Amino acid sequence: MSRSEHDASSGIEAREVAISELLARRVAELSLEKKGENVKILDLRSLTSVTDFFVIITADSERKAKAVTDFIVDEIKEEGERPMHIEGLDSLHWVLIDYVDVVVHIFQPDERKFYDLESLWSDAPVTVVTAPEPTEEQETPES
Repeated sequence: MSRSEHDASSGIEAREVAISELLARRVAELSLEKKGENVKILDLRSLTSVTDFFVIITADSERKAKAVTDFIVDEIKEEGERPMHIEGLDSLHWVLIDYVDVVVHIFQPDERKFYDLESLWSDAPVTVVTAPEPTEEQETPES
C-alpha cells in the first residue's frame, strides 16, 4: 500500500508531506516560542509557482519582531537551512524572511491589517498554528 492510501486497519490516512510544508510548520512553531501571535500558514502551491507557503506572524512590538526573526533564522540555520534574503530589519514593521519555498512575514499589527495578505491570497488553504496547551507536567505548581 502506498503512503497516500487509506490504511483501513488504523483508520488513518497517510499522505506525503513536502519538505517546504515541514519548514513552514517548523517556522510557525518557532515563532510561537518567542510569543509570535496570530500565526497562519497559507498553502500557495496551487496558486503560484513563486513559493509554496507563506507563514504570517504578528509581533506586537519591534523588540518582539526582532526576537522572533532572530530565533527563526538561528534555529533554522542550525537545522541546515539559510534564508536567501531578509528584508525589513531596519524598521521591524514588516520583516520578510525568504527561504524560497517558504516566505515568512513578521508584521506589526497595523502593517498586517494594512497589507492584509490573507485577503490577497484568500483562495489559499489556511492553517492556524497555536501553541499546544500545557500538560499537567508542564504547568508550574502554584505557590
